[in-house]
Amino acid sequence: MNEHTDEQLTTLARQPELFGAAFEALLRRHAPLVHRLAASVVGPGSADDVVQEVFLSVHKHLGQFRGEAKFSTWLHRITLNACSAALRQRQPEPLDLLPEPASPSNPARQGENARLRELLAWAIAQLPEDQRQAVTLREIAELDYAEIAEVTGVEVGTVKSRLSRGRAALRELLKDRWDVPTSKASIKEGVNP
Repeated sequence: MNEHTDEQLTTLARQPELFGAAFEALLRRHAPLVHRLAASVVGPGSADDVVQEVFLSVHKHLGQFRGEAKFSTWLHRITLNACSAALRQRQPEPLDLLPEPASPSNPARQGENARLRELLAWAIAQLPEDQRQAVTLREIAELDYAEIAEVTGVEVGTVKSRLSRGRAALRELLKDRWDVPTSKASIKEGVNP
């Protein structure tokens, strides 16, 4: 089933005898991206729970997927909804209470990278939901403006505006917490492991 496109797999999933294999192929293909997206929004500690919720929802509703949008667009929407629900259910932890992660090699460099990822996850979680979604879909999921507009249901100009405001808010949130460069590449580099 791995050779099939997402669209072919969603069509095959409508057949009860092929549902399990089609769902498993979609899960294997998309779980890493869903996890990365969830980790950037809710933090690495809650990402596994979000991924589980996302694929439970996909499993439940895959037979009803109409194909009016790309499967990946539909999946991103489910992921963002699950992340929003997870954030609503918890109170944010104060940044100074976050544990320092252990590093198997070069502890100083690994610790700095882990701290930067934690800071970015914390800062992204502080953004208003519309900005958080736009920044996450652009910087983590690497969607283009048109794809983000389709996922979020807004115009491309609105996406650009939300990204601009979100990036500015991230710079402001992070400026006194870490020596954060202002370039897009540096912010993106810090988020990706």
